[in-house]
Amino acid sequence: MLNKWKRVIALEGTKDIRRHKRLQTMLIILLVIGLTVWSAIGTDFSVYEVFSGVGLISNFLFLDLLPPDVTTSGSLLGAILETLYMGFVGMVVGALIALILSFLAAGTTTPHPIIQVVVRAFTSIIRNIPGLIWALILVASYGIGVTVGTLSLILGSVGFLTRVFADTLEEIDTGKIEALNATGSSYLQVLAQGVFPQFIPGFVAWSLYNLELNIRASTIIGMVGGGGIGFAIQKGIKLFQYKEVSMAIILVLVLILSTEFLTSKIRERII
Repeated sequence: MLNKWKRVIALEGTKDIRRHKRLQTMLIILLVIGLTVWSAIGTDFSVYEVFSGVGLISNFLFLDLLPPDVTTSGSLLGAILETLYMGFVGMVVGALIALILSFLAAGTTTPHPIIQVVVRAFTSIIRNIPGLIWALILVASYGIGVTVGTLSLILGSVGFLTRVFADTLEEIDTGKIEALNATGSSYLQVLAQGVFPQFIPGFVAWSLYNLELNIRASTIIGMVGGGGIGFAIQKGIKLFQYKEVSMAIILVLVLILSTEFLTSKIRERII
């Protein structure tokens, strides 16, 4: 009899939990729907306007933008190379600076907790300012050109890579570090023998991924004066040379896909 009551109580408890989860799920769904409707009203979003613009978009894509003007590919090649150069330099310089800062920002390698807090706060500020804003700020100092784009990418790379490098350092196996400390090894010896061997794969992988991000970001940065293919696209839009813009976009896609392919192959070989 006692076991029967226990089963009944357990069954009722299970039903209560299920009812509670269903109620919780319904409340979340209603909250999401309410926020969506509220946001749509706040932005004057209209499904009718979305579909009514399909015809104009189609006309622009298939009449103005396509087919691309292949004859302009030669003149755009220099801009594509500038974009590649900016992304690569931004990655290399940013990775080297971030390498130093990440050892100060990681809890496992920082010389002092105050230094860790200061470095993390500094790089967080850099990371949370979009590259587009950095480009607008730097244009006022350096003028329009590749220098602005490269510096913007370096700043963005430092902010991003310092964070991921520091997280990588905090995830390494601390057993070897503790063993080296127990033998009286110096700080530099601990880094060289206990930290770097574990850190190098993550360093290479994240640096190559940052190169991919830089190639994409350099196109947008170039449109506000950072040079490269983005500047060529912006110039073509202003002059209504949409066929040339179409060719530039295709070249950007080819560059991005090629970069992703090459970096993935390099990661497979190194890591």
